[in-house]
Amino acid sequence: MTSPEANNSARRRRLAFVAASASLVATFAASASPIPLYNTYRAAAGITNADLSLTVVGYFVGTIGALLCLGRLSNHLGRRPASLLTLALLAAGCLVLLRVPSIGPLVAGRFLMGLGAGLASSSLTSFIVDAAPARPAWVASVVTSQAPMLGLTIGALASGSLTHYGPAPTITVYLAMIAGLVVCAGLIVASPETAAPAPGLLASLRPRVFLPPRARRLVPVAACVFVSTWAMGAFYQAFSPSIVADQLHSRNAVVVALVFSAYMAPSVVGAPIGGRFRPATAQRLGMGIFLVGMAGILGSLVAVTIVGFLIASVVAGAGQGIAVSASIRGLLHGTTPAERAPVLAATYLLCYTGAMVPSLIAGQLSHAFSLVQLTLGYGALAVIATVVTLIGARDPD
Repeated sequence: MTSPEANNSARRRRLAFVAASASLVATFAASASPIPLYNTYRAAAGITNADLSLTVVGYFVGTIGALLCLGRLSNHLGRRPASLLTLALLAAGCLVLLRVPSIGPLVAGRFLMGLGAGLASSSLTSFIVDAAPARPAWVASVVTSQAPMLGLTIGALASGSLTHYGPAPTITVYLAMIAGLVVCAGLIVASPETAAPAPGLLASLRPRVFLPPRARRLVPVAACVFVSTWAMGAFYQAFSPSIVADQLHSRNAVVVALVFSAYMAPSVVGAPIGGRFRPATAQRLGMGIFLVGMAGILGSLVAVTIVGFLIASVVAGAGQGIAVSASIRGLLHGTTPAERAPVLAATYLLCYTGAMVPSLIAGQLSHAFSLVQLTLGYGALAVIATVVTLIGARDPD
């Protein structure tokens, strides 16, 4: 018979898992909330497509900076304080975005959100892995890889609905997100700490990328998966408002949210499917599906068919979920509690760098090339990544 103390400990551990998972979803919901408002900002503040790409870059600069300098913070500060700092940074970003008369506040708010998302990618994900149930074995990798996608979907849909149907959308959206972040902070406060703070806090702030030797041989294929799939996610962040406005001739913020979510949401469904296979098999399967979806996205833009575009986005998103969660599962295999935060920080550093660089290039090229031509470049990246994955995917030792 299990003792009352053991039962209480198990309940508190479940609370920590739920709190950290909900907080990770809320973090990325808040970070997606400005996207359906982009057409509003374009009309009211004269913001261009190149400016919108700059906001994506600002977000990723904040994220990458946090991953480089704050990736080990939760090992030294504790999971709970680092998680609370994450939520505070997202709330600060929302506060900045309450008034956007020009591109400056939009970039500043996105930068703060990027800092929070970067810190979440090591602190909250480590909190989740620490508190995750032992069975099924793939649950930690699925939650850590797909909670961001679920959050992005929820944030975009909620923001789109409030923007189109709610009062004062450029204010209401962010106040709703702040309220959600505050609720999550309360859950974190009520949860037990899963990692005892260790000395060396100031030293941990020095930029450093760490992966254990056993994981390094998996990095080339994982990097190809992360770069190609997350780059496409950045494409949707920057250009889904333009796709809706210029290709579909609509200004409806809900339509923007649906187009964005068509790629993000299926990833959550794809991840548990990938959990049924060995990591290398799931990587190959996921990237094959992703490439098929990319071909459909390009074809639908050429044919100007929204139904085809949405279907292809769903296919690509499902493939992304399978491949990304499998890659994270392989990199986390056999890690110790002290290794989890830096390994996850290095993992998401690859993801965000891979998303930022193509987005920066696409933003500059958007002055001279059409949306279809830019999409063709993303398709070429997907082809290269799929070929590398099919040839080089390996299971962890």
